[in-house]
Parts: sequence; C-alpha cells; structure tokens
Amino acid sequence: MIDLRSDTVTRPTKGMIEAMNAAPVGDDVWGDDPSVIALQEAVAERADKEAALFFPSGTQSNLAALMAHCQRGDEYIVGQEAHTYKYEGGGAAVLGSIQPQPIENAPDGTLPLDKVRAAIKADDYHFARSRLLALENTTGGKVLPSTYVEEAAKFARDNGLIFHLDGARAWNAAIASNNSLSEICAPFASVSLCFSKGMGAPVGSVLVGSQDFIKEARRWRKVLGGGMRQSGYLAAACRYALDHHMDRLAEDHANAARLADALQAVEEVEVVSLATNMLFVGIPAEHCAGLQAHLDQKGILAAIGPVARFVTHLGISSDDIGMVGAAVKSYFSSAPSYVGGTANSSSLYGSRL
Repeated sequence: MIDLRSDTVTRPTKGMIEAMNAAPVGDDVWGDDPSVIALQEAVAERADKEAALFFPSGTQSNLAALMAHCQRGDEYIVGQEAHTYKYEGGGAAVLGSIQPQPIENAPDGTLPLDKVRAAIKADDYHFARSRLLALENTTGGKVLPSTYVEEAAKFARDNGLIFHLDGARAWNAAIASNNSLSEICAPFASVSLCFSKGMGAPVGSVLVGSQDFIKEARRWRKVLGGGMRQSGYLAAACRYALDHHMDRLAEDHANAARLADALQAVEEVEVVSLATNMLFVGIPAEHCAGLQAHLDQKGILAAIGPVARFVTHLGISSDDIGMVGAAVKSYFSSAPSYVGGTANSSSLYGSRL
C-alpha cells in the first residue's frame, strides 16, 4: 500500500524497534523510568525550555496544558480550524470547563490579531475570563510566519494572555523555515510536540514549558488517565525519532512538491495548496468516487473529495510519488470528459488525524 491519508500512518523503522527493545525502563508514575527521563530532558534541551513531560497523545498533551494554564470559567482564544478546538472532542469545554472562543483562520493559518482583540472579554463577571491564546504550527501544512508569531507573542503579553502552541508538526515548521526547534518554541509559554506524525514514532507527545507549569501539567496528566508505567519503551521510540528522523523531514517536503508537479500536469486537477508535507488538490466533484475507487484498486490510500489532501511521510518514497502521479493521470485519461466541476476550497486546513 501507498498510504497518503496522513503522516500518522507511519510504522516504526527497524532502528526504532531495536531502540525500543533495548530501552531501560522503570515506572514513570513513580518518576523513575530512565528512558522517559532521558527523552524529557532531550526535548526540553532542544526546545530550550526548563522542563518537559511525556504524554501518550497530542490531544491529551494539549488538554493538560490548557487545564494547567486555565481555571474553570476561563476562556482560550483559538483558530476555528485548530485541532484543539475542532478535532479533539471539545475536551477543553467538556473536561476542563474552559470556554473556547474560536476565531476564523486567515488563509495562511494565522489568527488576525484585530479579530483576537475584538474577542477579548472585559473584566466583568458576566463574561468568561480571557486567559490564553493558542496557535497551531503547522496548520494545513503551512508554517506560521515568524514575524507574525513575534507580533502575536507581544500582543499576548500586552493583553495578559498566556501563549500556547499546538506544535504537532513544529518539527516540519523548523525544517521548512530553516530554524531550530528552540526558535520555533521560544515565543510560547508552553508547546505540545507530537512524535507520532512525521517523526514516525508509534505513539507519544511531549509538553514543554517552565518547571512550575510542568509540575501542574503532571497532575492533570494523572487526572486525564495519562500516567503510564513502563512507558520507557514508547519514550525510546520518540528519542530515536528525535535523533534520526527530524532532518529527513525535508525529504517529505520534497516528495510533496514532486507530487504537486505531477498532479499539476493533469488538466482536471487543480493544485490548491502546497506546504511542507501536505498537498491539497481540487478534484471535480463528479470524479471523486471514481478516482477513489481507481486509487484503491492500485493500492493507493488517499482521502479523495472536492478538496483532497495528500500527506507525505517516511513511508513514502520518490518512486511511490511517481506511481501516484501515474495512477491519477491514468484515471483521467480514461474517465468521462471533464464537465467543469468546481472544487470547494473554503477550508484548506483539514484534520490532523
């Protein structure tokens, strides 16, 4: 199979499995698993933060961060398309009693600060207390401009807002922008970093921030059911990814660009957006079902719709890209004539699932 549905579908490499098998372990709830400790220290150092905490998932990492920063009745300001708002089951509201205030994302994934300013509530007991501003990098594969992030950080400070980053693909942002991970993380009080996407680990995210913040997040991790025992086996996979898989993300970005070039040559396909390892293309509505079936028959997994998303990762080779391009071309060369369907590109961000 050539699986382009998401970068979450990666499998552990041989070297990663060997690292997992060799990992020394303890009991992380007791705080004595050496592989977890080593991962947390390594990520904190890379991100240039005081401390770090290992979580089983990015959803839980983000939720624990919000609950550590906010109290019941507080509000966090977040993008309409952000994963923490749209794709995490409403956890902040359901479990944290934290009210989300969604803002429509700009096409580049940013949150217009004039709209954020208008959403901040007055200090009045009629309103939830505006407490935190959350960004996501990357969003829809797009890297947040560093100048915007610095401006947003200053805005947050000036308005008394804590600044949090859902950095599930911050690794991709760092590689694409030629910045270090610490530079990506520097403006934020806390950052959630996911290892189970482009980094290729089977599971795991790490939350970074100050010592006091991580102490509070550890408590909420336990409440949320994230306290694990011999989790060093999983931490070893993430540590291997940190040491071996970050630089190679550039290959995924290059493969996404190659696929964009191949699909651009197909008259019926419109390249809507290309950034880092994500390619969004417009497919005529009347051809979506047919193209989906054709790719399935070719052993190519992709979520085909009026705006289809193709995601490259360490399980996709340059040869695979050639096969996908050829498969799409072969479908349209034999399909009924294109009758002018229009792709709906109103939302280019899509789920991180």
